[in-house]
Amino acid sequence: MTVANGSEPKDAGRQTPGENVSSHVNDEPQADAPQSGAEGPTVSDLAAGYAQKAGLHRNSAGHVDMLKSAGGVQGIAESILPGLVFLVAFTVTRDLTPALIAALAAAAVFTVVRLIQRRPLTQALAGVVGVGISAWLANTTGKAEDFYVLGFFTNIAYIAAMVLSIVFKWPVAGLLFGFVRNEGLEWRKDPERLRAYSLGTWIVVAVLTLRLVVQVPLYYMGEAGLTALATTRLLMGAPLYILGLWVAWLVTKPAPQPSKPSSSAD
Repeated sequence: MTVANGSEPKDAGRQTPGENVSSHVNDEPQADAPQSGAEGPTVSDLAAGYAQKAGLHRNSAGHVDMLKSAGGVQGIAESILPGLVFLVAFTVTRDLTPALIAALAAAAVFTVVRLIQRRPLTQALAGVVGVGISAWLANTTGKAEDFYVLGFFTNIAYIAAMVLSIVFKWPVAGLLFGFVRNEGLEWRKDPERLRAYSLGTWIVVAVLTLRLVVQVPLYYMGEAGLTALATTRLLMGAPLYILGLWVAWLVTKPAPQPSKPSSSAD
């Protein structure tokens, strides 16, 4: 799913993420081109780096790809299937050990698949580590619902970080979307844009908070609430995140600039 940014990129000559740098090796150097290597990275470069590390993707036309930013189909499957496999295995066997082994195996399969595809292993390895910690917690307590408790702490950490970013006037939505819109960090000088990006960040905070409001009571129901907890984790995971990101994108869309009347020669 690709959403237009609502405005043309301001810096048409800027290299976009994923562009092949080697294609510019033989270009004629500009006589007065600034040497960014000597002066260090600009704030716009830092914002771009932050957005890339956060997984935000755009194409050469300046559009943000929401699905790709969420990890793509494979990335979403990597986040969903281990939990689903755990639920199915535990429901069938009513035994925690084989269910945990099945979930770990599902996470490991994605790592092997990425090795075969020669793709970066960061997301898959993070998934294996996450599933491993979740399995350890459930195995230690002997409670199947503890397989999902790590997600609560992850959500709380993200909520705290985003709220702090708003308090200190560095809203996360601005750092991400400002890069895609070629605003760099200039939006921080505009009170209206700062408010818009703060609102966009609050929307993502609301999504994360909604997860806790719905899922924590189900967790405290114990095994009786396990199926509902696992189901809501699936529905309120990547699908809800993509929806929240999309709404935040629309809310922070810059107001269209009035077009200048063209002057005709007499």
